[in-house]
Amino acid sequence: MRIVVAGGGLQGSEAAYLAGKAGWETTLIDRRESAPASGLCDRFVRLDLLEDSQALEHLLQQADFVVPALENQEALHRLEQAARGVGAPLAHDAAAYAITSSKQMSDALFAGRGIPAPRYWPDCSLPVIAKPSESSGSRGVRLLEQPVEIERLLADEGIQAEQWVIQEFLQGDSYSIEVLGCDGHYLPLQVTDLEMDADYDCRGVTAPTKLPPVRVAEFQALAARIAGLINLNGIMDVEVIDHGGVLKVLEIDARLPSQTPATVYNSTGVNMLTLLRDLFVHHQLPAGLPRTDPRTVIYEHILVAQGRLSFPGEHAIAAAGPLRLLPGFFGADEAITDYAPGAECWAATLIFQADRAAEAWGRRRETIGDICRQNHLPPPTFALDEPS
Repeated sequence: MRIVVAGGGLQGSEAAYLAGKAGWETTLIDRRESAPASGLCDRFVRLDLLEDSQALEHLLQQADFVVPALENQEALHRLEQAARGVGAPLAHDAAAYAITSSKQMSDALFAGRGIPAPRYWPDCSLPVIAKPSESSGSRGVRLLEQPVEIERLLADEGIQAEQWVIQEFLQGDSYSIEVLGCDGHYLPLQVTDLEMDADYDCRGVTAPTKLPPVRVAEFQALAARIAGLINLNGIMDVEVIDHGGVLKVLEIDARLPSQTPATVYNSTGVNMLTLLRDLFVHHQLPAGLPRTDPRTVIYEHILVAQGRLSFPGEHAIAAAGPLRLLPGFFGADEAITDYAPGAECWAATLIFQADRAAEAWGRRRETIGDICRQNHLPPPTFALDEPS
C-alpha cells in the first residue's frame, strides 16, 4: 500500500506513525523543509499544495490512498480537487469538516439538539475560556477571570467578536474518543484519558480509561449520535469534560487527530489508518472490533531545554525538528523524538505499554530518571497522575 500524507505537523506525524505500523510505503508532502513528520516517512517531498498543481497531481497518481493532515481550508480544497482529478481516494469529508472546524457552527449544532456543552458568555459565570472559532486544540485559548478582560479582548482592534467563542470554564477530567463510519453506520473506538498543561494543551494520553463501563457506553453513544447529526463520512474525534457527572462536549474534529490514535493502537491493536483505508478504498466498515483486554498505555511529551526536563503540551513536538521513531529509548517502548546525543534542547513523545498498569508506570518512572541522570538534569516534577 502506497500512501501520500499531506501535511507534516502533528497530524502528519500521527499518520506516518500509523502507516509505519501497517507496513505501508509513505510519501509525505509539506512546504516546510524540516517538517516534524519528515523523518517518519519513507519519502519526503517539499511541496506547496497551492503553488505546484502539476507536481501534486503527479504524486497523487502514484498513491493508493491519500491522507490529509493539515487544517488550511484553501490547501484542503486544492488537495481535494487534485485527488478527484487523478482518481485517488482521499480520506476527507469536506462537509463534516466545515462544521467541526468552526466552534460556532458545532456549538449551534449542540444547542439545537440538546447535546451537553459549555454555556456561552454572558449566560454563564466567570471565569470563561475565549478561543478563536476557526482554531483547533489549544491555539489562541485564553482564560479570562474578570469582565474587564473580556471587554479588552473584544475591544482589541485586531479582534472580531464574531470570530471568537467565549464559554464558561469547566473543571473536571477530560476524555477523548474517535468514531468512524458513513451513511448512518458508526463505530465508536476506545475512550482515552487526556492530561492538559497550564495552557490547555494536551501533554499526555493514557489508556484504558478510568471511566466506568456505563459512562464509556454513554460516551460512545454520544459520539455516534454526533457523527449521525453531521452525516459523517470518515473519522471524527470528540473531546469531553466530566463536569459534575455530565460529559460536556468541548470540541469535535472531523479529521485524523494526533496523540490518541497512537495510544489506541498500542492499547488495542486497532489502527485507525487501516480503518480509514478500508472505508475510503474498499468501502467497508467492520461490524465491530476484536474483543481483547486493552493494554495499559502511557503516551507523554517531554522537553529538555535550559538544563531541565519538563512536561509540556504537544506544541513542543510541533516545534521540533524532523522526528524519528526510536525503539527502546532510555527504557521506553518507543519514542518519537528529535533527540541527538549531546544535544542541549530536544523533545520527545514517550510511549510505554504493559499488561499491568503498575509495570507501565514503573518503567515510566525509571525512564524519566535515566534521562535525567544520563543528561545531567535535576529530577523533574512528574506531570501525569499515577493511578492509586
